[in-house]
Amino acid sequence: MRARVRGLLRRVRTASAERRRDTGMVTSEYAMGLIAAVGFASLLYKVLTSGQVMAALQGIVDKALNVQF
Repeated sequence: MRARVRGLLRRVRTASAERRRDTGMVTSEYAMGLIAAVGFASLLYKVLTSGQVMAALQGIVDKALNVQF
């Protein structure tokens, strides 16, 4: 019985150690994520500052500010 418990505990410790080694991202994954985030942010900035979108947003804000209660 003790041998079975020791074997089980050994397998749990081994599995736990393997999971700890493989958690998180490495530096290259962080770099790729950062590059993708910057690319998306710059694209979103370009879209939101375009003439058509600015006019639409301005219209929405003007309409909201001029609501009669």
